[in-house]
Amino acid sequence: MKIGGFEKSTLIDYPDKIACIIYTVGCNFRCPYCHNPELVDETAPEVTLDSIMRFLRKRTDLLDGIVITGGEPTMHDDLPKVCYRIKKMKYLVKLDTNGTRPAMIKNLIDKKLVDYIAMDIKSPIDKYSDIVSRPVFGEAIRQSIKIIMSSGIDYEFRTTVVKSLLTPKDMENIVKEIKGAKRYYLQKFNDKRILNPQFKNKVTYTDDEFKKFKEKFKKYVKECEIR
Repeated sequence: MKIGGFEKSTLIDYPDKIACIIYTVGCNFRCPYCHNPELVDETAPEVTLDSIMRFLRKRTDLLDGIVITGGEPTMHDDLPKVCYRIKKMKYLVKLDTNGTRPAMIKNLIDKKLVDYIAMDIKSPIDKYSDIVSRPVFGEAIRQSIKIIMSSGIDYEFRTTVVKSLLTPKDMENIVKEIKGAKRYYLQKFNDKRILNPQFKNKVTYTDDEFKKFKEKFKKYVKECEIR
């Protein structure tokens, strides 16, 4: 696994936990609004896994869990081995994923190597390839949704909302794909640091519009919140 960043402490990335963050290098998507461009274009300075493990061994009494994000962590075939090493130290593991490798997600769940999964849903299934600028097998996204919802572990789904990319109808079609889900977050687009500079100054919906989405989507999911 190639690692391009490590954050020693976070109070917001793992709900109700004190955690640190491992950022993996590489992604099979090219979302123009991605806020980790150096991971996607693989220019981030590498951080060694051994150095992270040494840090974690010294923090077992201070940290609750580890967030593994990217990039796209499931692209790395040694992800289960890394999760196993972390779990051996009694940490909780949260995985952030785009859901394109359902077999990997199922493997991690079946082997009890993850405790929380956050899956990004980029768009309605039929628009995925246009939004992420790469070919996408839509059924893989649906499989991952089903696996996560039936897993018995804690999870969330989330969508970064760019007004020029997602219409209100698109938003509703997304939430229909996860009908019955435990938790869904609408994330406001922020253009401070993004993969495609042409997306600078693109807008998201207004606060009032987000509130209307939230109220409307509550009939599909158990909890809908705004970030």
